[in-house]
Amino acid sequence: MSGGKILITGASGGFGYEFAQQLEKSGVELILHARDEARLQLTLDGLKYPDRHTCIITDLSQRKSVESFIEALAEEGSILGLVNNAGFGVWGSFERCESVAQLDVLRTDLVAPVAIAHALLPNLIRNHGFIINVSSLAGETPLPYMSTYAAAKAGLTYWSEALRAELEGKLNIVTLASGPSPTGFRDVSGAPKGKGSFFRTSAEEVVAASLQTLKRGGGYCVPGFRHRMLWMLQKIMPRQLSLTLMRSYLKR
Repeated sequence: MSGGKILITGASGGFGYEFAQQLEKSGVELILHARDEARLQLTLDGLKYPDRHTCIITDLSQRKSVESFIEALAEEGSILGLVNNAGFGVWGSFERCESVAQLDVLRTDLVAPVAIAHALLPNLIRNHGFIINVSSLAGETPLPYMSTYAAAKAGLTYWSEALRAELEGKLNIVTLASGPSPTGFRDVSGAPKGKGSFFRTSAEEVVAASLQTLKRGGGYCVPGFRHRMLWMLQKIMPRQLSLTLMRSYLKR
């Protein structure tokens, strides 16, 4: 990877912070994105060579901001890799949650990654680069009380996997489908404490697994045995039973 630039969206914490830590070791320049400047500065300060990297602040839930972001990326020159990591969820009854927040989830978690990838694709293919799309096991089954987040991640997974098939031999693509991880996601989403705690896997392990999958040429990555156990349960459980159990488990 040395000698190129890698864009990481949502680099102000969680998986984004861990991607920055692990990818910097390969000698690349990082383009770090976030919507919170103060938190992104903490990510930058935690890196070994902060002066090597670039920070861009923007809100990916706004169409014009995404367009401006893409224009700014055009000035960065050659980009080797894209980590589509930015995302968030809104926990609660769809009936009671604000529609603006629900639509912002879809724009940030699905629409923006597609737009950014499409804009960078000629550059990435020319450089024989890669895309890591940070999806979720939430996209493998409908989730009552987190419906738009699950819908966005399902869309991201299906798009990422279809793109991987289309671009085989031209671009390495990883679809990272992780489960619960202590990344601060719950605090942002408003999720109740303790849900899914048995299946938690560290951000360090999740990111390392995705980079190992990338070294093998890309693929669908479910990181760690706990997340793979959850994935298997999702696959074998009838949908109606899953919906009934998750409705009861996830309701406040």
